[in-house]
Amino acid sequence: MRHSAIYTLGFSAALCVACAIMVSTSAVGLKDEQEANKVLDRKLNVLEAAGLIEPGEKLPPEQLAERFAKLEPILVDLATGNEIPEADAEAFDQQRAKKDPARSKLAPPNRSRVIRLPNRAMVYKVVGDSGGVDTLVLPIEGYGLWGTLYGYLALDADTTTVIGLTFYDHKETPGLGGEVENPRWKNKWAGRKVYDAEWRPALTVLKGPAGPADSDPYAVDGLSGATITSRGVTNMLDFWLGPNGFGPYLESFRSERSAA
Repeated sequence: MRHSAIYTLGFSAALCVACAIMVSTSAVGLKDEQEANKVLDRKLNVLEAAGLIEPGEKLPPEQLAERFAKLEPILVDLATGNEIPEADAEAFDQQRAKKDPARSKLAPPNRSRVIRLPNRAMVYKVVGDSGGVDTLVLPIEGYGLWGTLYGYLALDADTTTVIGLTFYDHKETPGLGGEVENPRWKNKWAGRKVYDAEWRPALTVLKGPAGPADSDPYAVDGLSGATITSRGVTNMLDFWLGPNGFGPYLESFRSERSAA
């Protein structure tokens, strides 16, 4: 009987059901922990982009909270560039807002293949000891070779000098486009300029090597063997630093800063 086809099929079905229940239970039970880890990873990426921690540095929760407290999260209206001081920035989920038709809109055609834009976006300000803003950290996203890259771009208070760049989620090929996570490549971004003299997005990821930041400020080394990913990063910067992204906010920030 145990060698019959019915017994084999029945045993296999029961085993599949048991395994499915175990996997589902584990997924549900670990969901909160997984979401918490995602939040922590994003915070680490924000701090790394802002230069407040070293690449790959891991911090215990209390130290992470202490350093993150130096950041002031704010919401901005992408269309007008105005800050929204009364909004609860801490509770804002930009990715969820982007998927909500009531809180987002279709993006105009763009090379970065951004489909929808949230009406509001999160920006982090790094406030210095004097009380002024030293750094702005902007969330950016755009299509690479295999999918969307999500990251953070940190700019000096002049809104054009790069402090750092990080990516916390992508589907690029390890060893090729996946090198966007390589600390050696990320270190090449500091000191580069994202805008030209007319405040047009100008920073480009080349197909080959670029010069030092002081002599070649508008170019960054390309990723070897990952031309499409490199082009995707350029397209991403063009979009988010332009009129449909954070361009209006950065212009408003510069105006307020020069008037102060």
